Amino acid sequence: MKKIKQLIMLGVLTALTVGTVGCAKPQVEEKTFLETIKENGVLKIGTEGTYAPFSFHDDANNLVGYDVEIAKALADALGVKAEFVETKWDAMIAGLDAERYDVVINQVSITEERQSKYDFSTPYTVSKAVLIVHSEDEAITSFEDLKGKKSAQSLTSNFAGIAEGYGAELVGTDGFNQSVELVLSKRADATINDDVTYYDYLKQKPEAAIKIVASQEDASKSAVLIRKGNDDFVKAINEAMEKLQADGTIKRISEEYFGVDISK
Repeated sequence: MKKIKQLIMLGVLTALTVGTVGCAKPQVEEKTFLETIKENGVLKIGTEGTYAPFSFHDDANNLVGYDVEIAKALADALGVKAEFVETKWDAMIAGLDAERYDVVINQVSITEERQSKYDFSTPYTVSKAVLIVHSEDEAITSFEDLKGKKSAQSLTSNFAGIAEGYGAELVGTDGFNQSVELVLSKRADATINDDVTYYDYLKQKPEAAIKIVASQEDASKSAVLIRKGNDDFVKAINEAMEKLQADGTIKRISEEYFGVDISK
């Protein structure tokens, strides 16, 4: 009789154990970063809002610019809305780390140091260092011709180092516009800057008597900055970029702001 009771109790305990296991709640799979963005219907984008012609406010105080339009087209291609979070450049990447926004779209150059910490999309801006002279100048046709010549440069820029490396005498300026003015007035022989800045200036002042006579092969590339660990999101961004390149959207936006395609 005692053994029968023990067997009955064992059967009850076994049944209870099986029932408990059977009633265990299934674990809910955590959503990916891309799935969360699509579910929320919003892509949050960090940008300056004070960096014309890439990200700035027009006369009606609307946020506009090359990067802004690229960001809107990208969000649209992902099937979500673009929401901009304006941030000073010095705090831009820290804001991405703090998850204040999902990406940074603000002419962030691809560098080895940044690639070790972040992911980048395929580039949407490609710029080169170019040598700019007066339209009437026939003496300077290459960087080597800068030796002994005056080059108008912002002294803290990388371009000043390039000019100095070719033997130019530096004439310090506050920026590109002042550098061009010195070239136009022939108080300087040349200036070096990136071609994107040159095209922007020429778009605003098409009559300016300046020209590009040489460019460096090494290009600087800017892309969407993304936190690491979101491979499916990076893939989706790149697929969207590919689509926007293929249908001419990026080229159209580029030509609207610069008169040329700066994405290749």
